[in-house]
Amino acid sequence: MPKPAHISRQIWDMKYRLKGADGHPVDKTMSDTFRRVAAALAEPEKDKALWQQRFADAMDDFNFLPAGRILAGAGSDRRVTLFNCFVMGDIPDDMSGIFEHLKEAALTMQQGGGIGYDFSTLRPKGAPVHRVGADASGPLSFMDVWDAMCRTIMSAGTRRGAMMGVMRCDHPDIEAFIEAKR
Repeated sequence: MPKPAHISRQIWDMKYRLKGADGHPVDKTMSDTFRRVAAALAEPEKDKALWQQRFADAMDDFNFLPAGRILAGAGSDRRVTLFNCFVMGDIPDDMSGIFEHLKEAALTMQQGGGIGYDFSTLRPKGAPVHRVGADASGPLSFMDVWDAMCRTIMSAGTRRGAMMGVMRCDHPDIEAFIEAKR
């Protein structure tokens, strides 16, 4: 294995090295991490030993490195996602649907996944909400709720959450959205 740069070892230690509940390293070396991941990746193969060695060799030589969530989670026996990012479904323009999607986002982030939502489906600020006789607060107010959730959830127990919110350019609140992003 080529000797990794100091910063590479720091990042590995902070983000990808498997540690026990007490904070002590389970993976003593980067090769240990690669072997753990290789064993998990080889699990569905008929010749597990062959593929485990191939995967480990490729990682040891830095010819191949899986995505971060795979390095952090594969073979860890933790209930985490091995996918980095998720493009989530449409948010319904009603209170129960909005908060059901917020819950879905929180659970996805808790398991280590980053999320992306399009808030264009929510009615603009000031639009009537007929059943309750009120005006809509608009998508930006709900983005604040998502933002608070993202700050609160420690993604997979080790890192802050990652979230992307977008809005169509023809949404009536697009200028307020752009201003909020500054």
